[in-house]
Amino acid sequence: MDTHYVDIHCHPSLKPYSKSFKYEPPKQNELDEGRKNSIWHYSPPTVLEKFTNRLVTLTKFTQTDMTALARAKTKVVIVSLYPFEKHFLSKRIFGWKGLTDVLVNLAASVSQSRIDQVLRHRDYFEDLESEYAFYRQLHNQVQKIDGLFYTYRLVNSFAEIEKNKAQETDSKKIINIILSIEGGHALNTGLEMNTDTANRDEVLKNLKTVKDWKHKPVFITFAHHFYNELCGHARSISIGALKDNQNRGLNSGITDLGLEVIDQLLSDTNGPRIPLDIKHMSTTSRKAYYDLLDTKYKDDNIPVIASHGATNGHRSIVQWDVTDYPDRAQYFNNIDINFYDDELVRIAKSNGIFGIQLDERRIGSKKAINASKIYFPNKRKQLKKKSLLVWRQVEHVAEVLNNEGLFCWGIQTIGSDFDGIVNPIKGLWTAENIKDLGEEMLHHAQAYLDNHKRKLEPFNQISAEHIVERVLHGNAIAFLKEKFA
Repeated sequence: MDTHYVDIHCHPSLKPYSKSFKYEPPKQNELDEGRKNSIWHYSPPTVLEKFTNRLVTLTKFTQTDMTALARAKTKVVIVSLYPFEKHFLSKRIFGWKGLTDVLVNLAASVSQSRIDQVLRHRDYFEDLESEYAFYRQLHNQVQKIDGLFYTYRLVNSFAEIEKNKAQETDSKKIINIILSIEGGHALNTGLEMNTDTANRDEVLKNLKTVKDWKHKPVFITFAHHFYNELCGHARSISIGALKDNQNRGLNSGITDLGLEVIDQLLSDTNGPRIPLDIKHMSTTSRKAYYDLLDTKYKDDNIPVIASHGATNGHRSIVQWDVTDYPDRAQYFNNIDINFYDDELVRIAKSNGIFGIQLDERRIGSKKAINASKIYFPNKRKQLKKKSLLVWRQVEHVAEVLNNEGLFCWGIQTIGSDFDGIVNPIKGLWTAENIKDLGEEMLHHAQAYLDNHKRKLEPFNQISAEHIVERVLHGNAIAFLKEKFA
């Protein structure tokens, strides 16, 4: 079985772009893979780093650098441009660096030089354009890995992906890079913790600039960790030193400025539509967005996208405390940043996509995570247990959709969030481990079909191999073929 994969949400540039601020000039993407400010810099986890991650969840190693993606035989990846939010960081006290600076540096491997720059700058949009430029610097530059020649290319359409595929040879490989943006604050909103700073004209001008980019984002994650003056966000931080910074705008709805931005994003009169990614939006904002899709944009065929998430096993935003699957729901993390069953149905009916986030903080309940632990090194046993966390997500989506009379294997894919300050699923450390995930998922899929195939609609009774191939790459490719025109 072909186990290469497509990732619809990851951050290959977050660490090398951050490291680049330590050098002069800053923001340089080095071709030399030995440099930490190279997007090709390969730094897989050592035994000590894996041990440290198990103890305190720090992810100092790289997960989705271009070399790791090359070795994983990745052909298509949607990368997230993310202007690092100020509110992860604290203000200085009498010139001393704050505790949150230390926490962020440890958790995200974000250099102190980058932290200083984030606290100093006043323009998230400039930061967004700089990260975009970071990718462009090495666009189509050749890198030799394991005797093969690799390049990555920023692409504008699915047709370009197919063209690049046709140009590949046994020794020449191409990784197709598609852009997305994480956080509406990238338009330069939400700079202050407790004060509105957004300038409407500036925000709309910045949005027009994005729509005029040569390489346009395929979607934008509208919310993120902190209030962005466009919409409310869901709780995503539990660390005490940072949790309070999320309180403003938490669980609120879409603002008037947010409605204007959505209207411009979804308009096709000012360039191609850029649909929203609903991850990080509060339930209030998600409900308001769905109402817009059902009314104002009902004839526009807007896909609902959840680029990196997990299910919570409960019925709906309205019936948030009801589950139709109690046996399975106990293994899910019942938080509202995760998605309800009726949202999964909406995603499927809109021909959208659902990326499964490979983050232990999201993918399972404490009970499930504890049950997946092993205490003596055994790679195969660990992978079997950890892959079950992912399979349960795939299976739950399938049963929800099947019970609605829908094709049930068509929206699940990988949205790893690698290198995005995640606590990785142990054993699924980097892009290179997705092959292992695929092999174990095949066993889970076959076991499920052996026991439950008869309760599926006839059109949902496909093979285990077909299911896993869809999850790893087929569904994402089909989505891009239709929506990335």
